[in-house]
Amino acid sequence: MALAAQITFLDGTLSLIHIPLSLYSTFLQPILRVLLPQSSGRPNWNIDGLTLDGNNSRHGFLNISVTPLECSIVCHTSWVKTVFEPVIRQLPRDAAKAVSISKDDYIVFSVTSAGMDAGSRVADLTSPLALANIPIFFITTYYTDFILVPAKDRQTVEKTLLSQGFVFSDDDDSSFTNHYTHSRRRSQSSGLNELPTTPPPSSIPELQERTFENLKKRNVVPYIEPELRLIHCSGKEDQNMIGGYSERPAVFYQHGHGSHHRNRHASHGPCWADTVDTKFYTALVSALVSQPRFLSITLAHEDPPSLLLDRTLLVIFGDSLVGPTTEGFSLVPIFLDLSSLPIEATGIVSGVAGTLVKELNPDYPLGNGGQQEELELSFLSTARAGAVILGEAVSARAMGVLRAVLVREGK
Repeated sequence: MALAAQITFLDGTLSLIHIPLSLYSTFLQPILRVLLPQSSGRPNWNIDGLTLDGNNSRHGFLNISVTPLECSIVCHTSWVKTVFEPVIRQLPRDAAKAVSISKDDYIVFSVTSAGMDAGSRVADLTSPLALANIPIFFITTYYTDFILVPAKDRQTVEKTLLSQGFVFSDDDDSSFTNHYTHSRRRSQSSGLNELPTTPPPSSIPELQERTFENLKKRNVVPYIEPELRLIHCSGKEDQNMIGGYSERPAVFYQHGHGSHHRNRHASHGPCWADTVDTKFYTALVSALVSQPRFLSITLAHEDPPSLLLDRTLLVIFGDSLVGPTTEGFSLVPIFLDLSSLPIEATGIVSGVAGTLVKELNPDYPLGNGGQQEELELSFLSTARAGAVILGEAVSARAMGVLRAVLVREGK
């Protein structure tokens, strides 16, 4: 049976910001500023002389990630110019040089995948783009996978998706531009020779070989932070508030830990802060002020806020979260410091995820019912790093797989 994934391009252009952890406190106020609730009742905002329309000010997409390697922010380019660049200009020259903003603008599309195996989902979604030499940033959230690609490559991205079996369709009820429905049955002709790119790898094995050779040349070594355990969860929505804004039916689909529920709000409906439990927002600010060891918050226009966070932060959020917060299951991030690679490097997500799926799936333990359990694997791209996220039980074997292909003999 074919497994479907709906691909939706979100409006707006985005930038990526890298902030060294040593400057985190300097940028805390701008970080909190972009998190300020944006009212749907205010059609535009005037910030430092620049007027933002409602869509821009209400965060079509925002990711703030604080990890042991960096603070990374993905936000609308307007917020970069009005909120972050003024702070950078006030820094001493050496400190200002340590902060980086992507030169290219990015666009983002979401992937809603019903029933796709979690272990192969990341590799399946990224391999076609990697084979077309398109650089990507991959962000897994509690509800959705998001993929950032350079805005200048949009036409190439669309051709690549179409050549791999994505079918274009229009949705008149959506504020977004394009929708695709993808079947894992591949078309016989890849169509990659029609794309105006540098010669891409001819196969997935060649792609993986190139990827790991490039990483080894840059001395990229996988590592795990001792005792750091994560969970994927979401801010709890106020169902009374939701009912007052939208009559659209709920959407159910399989992702990550199980069947998650999401309300598809009207395109010009409330922002996340209009419907989320107010305790969640207070806890989020408190967690960010403490400079957490690991916290990644993603706001997307139609989703409740999604968190990937250090389990030790659960005490701050209390009962304002939904997800596997009380279960024994934990996630372990395996970090890859990619600061030595150019931002346009390709194939990293696909190469790492594909190799792990190939090597780990056959050996993944059987569940209580005697059936092979699903390999829990997701990925978080930040401005200068990547983290592959796996279940605690399989993380040690995953480290062994990655070290075998990344670490040169004698190290």
